[in-house]
Amino acid sequence: MGEHVEADNAEAIITRIEHKSRKIESLLKQYKPVEALKTALEGSPPKTRDERCKSANWIVVHRALMAIKDVDLMFTSLDPEYYDILMKYLYRGLSTGDRPTCDQCLRIHEKLTQRAGLGCILRALSDTVNTV
Repeated sequence: MGEHVEADNAEAIITRIEHKSRKIESLLKQYKPVEALKTALEGSPPKTRDERCKSANWIVVHRALMAIKDVDLMFTSLDPEYYDILMKYLYRGLSTGDRPTCDQCLRIHEKLTQRAGLGCILRALSDTVNTV
């Protein structure tokens, strides 16, 4: 019974992520990459252990992250409430080994660390419950 509930929950989460993905694509077409990133980070990480959900959400966040051209400008519009979850996704991006993704994640990581301090890194690495 518990597995079935988790499966139903996962399908509902995937549906929400698909909706979020469409909203992000619309924002990117309107040249609003920071709004797209905020939208991608909202509700993250998904409240599930289902790796399909985590992967689907990563794809959405990755799309928004890669659209950011001016990192300094991004931080003028990004609220500090997003910093910790953004740091988690930066580490997920670095773990891919994909050169363009890693380059972008390192650019953002540098600026994020300057703004949020080392505590942001420690919180991202030490939180093993809410993984991305």
